[in-house]
Amino acid sequence: MAKSVLLTAEGLKQLEEELDLLKGEKRKEIAEKIKVARSYGDLSENSEYDDAKNEQAILEARIATIEATLKVAVIIDENEITDQTVHVGSLVKVENISMGRVAEYRIIGSNESNPKENKISDESPVGRALLGKKVGDMVEVEVPAGLITFKILDVAK
Repeated sequence: MAKSVLLTAEGLKQLEEELDLLKGEKRKEIAEKIKVARSYGDLSENSEYDDAKNEQAILEARIATIEATLKVAVIIDENEITDQTVHVGSLVKVENISMGRVAEYRIIGSNESNPKENKISDESPVGRALLGKKVGDMVEVEVPAGLITFKILDVAK
C-alpha cells in the first residue's frame, strides 16, 4: 500500500488547481507545439519536435505524480490542531538557543514544504523533532551543520 501524504486544505487546493492547468491549458499548448514541429518535415532531425516531445513527457510525469499524490492524500483537519502541542499544520515559534535567533515554522506535509517560506516538512529533522512538543520544551536537533537546541516559544493553529 502506498504511503499516505499529509496535505493542508490549501495544499490540496493548489495541487488540484495545478492539475487542472496541466491537463487543460498546458496539454493543449504542447500538442500545438508538436503539431507545428511536425509540419517542419523530417522528424529524425527535428529539434523542435524532440523538444516538444520531451516537454510533453515532463508534463505527463508531473500529472501522474499529482494524481498519485491526490489518491493517497490525507487532509489535515485544522479543527484537530491545538495550540497546546506541535502537530502537522501548527505554526511554531522557536528560539535557536545557540544563536539567539527567533523563527517561526509552519509544520506541514512533505509535498507542501518550502523552506524559503518557513514551511518545513514533518519528515525533516527539525519538523520531526518539534512534533508532539509543547511551549517551553527544549528540543535538540541534529542537522548537517551540527546540533541545534531550540526552545519552543509558541504554538498556534
